[in-house]
Amino acid sequence: MPGEEMAMANIPVEDMAVGDIRYLLERGYPRAGAITYVCNHYRLDINTRHVFGRVIYTEDMAHARKNRAIECNELAGKEIWVDGYNVLIGVESALKGELVYLCDDGFIRDTRGVFRNYRCSDVTLRALDSILGQLLHCAPGIVEFLFDSQISKSGELAKWVSDRMGKAGLVGNARTSRHVDYDLKHCGKFVATSDGTIIDAVNDVVNIQAWVLEELDISPVEIGGLLE
Repeated sequence: MPGEEMAMANIPVEDMAVGDIRYLLERGYPRAGAITYVCNHYRLDINTRHVFGRVIYTEDMAHARKNRAIECNELAGKEIWVDGYNVLIGVESALKGELVYLCDDGFIRDTRGVFRNYRCSDVTLRALDSILGQLLHCAPGIVEFLFDSQISKSGELAKWVSDRMGKAGLVGNARTSRHVDYDLKHCGKFVATSDGTIIDAVNDVVNIQAWVLEELDISPVEIGGLLE
């Protein structure tokens, strides 16, 4: 009908693509295949495809991950392990004014993808102190930061983070590991991360990036509306 065609013409192409991807996902299509198929159809660029791959999830997966997220008041006296680069880079990206996204599963993700080439910047201190301040507010018993030892100068970064933790009044440590993902998945502790594969493998997740951004009054981007 003419009215429907006019209404469709007023919908941004990215929103139509998100709607189509969701439609396919809820009918069992593989996630990567659905995103590729729809983005090809709408001729969307590689950056948009990457964002969709970070943001859009099936309703079942989104709800399962949200159910693993715990509240700050549940952390008093508990032990928290922090996915160091994942959390730090996410908060840094937001502070730099780069795009960060509120994903279907409720977690905040950036699209920098620069873990291997990470270098401290002029906002690293502010990002770290914001993270530590949020952790301190939750009054955990012990905090353990893990950084990938295969990334250059991770040892120096871990030492610096440990020093800042002590000055902030947090009990714990920062260290490097050759297998951070494995350690986090099997630590049996509360884990602070936005990495989906880690979230799916643990029982309790600390959505610390979302808490920090709320405290800093930084609003993440929402793509095509979030799942309720």
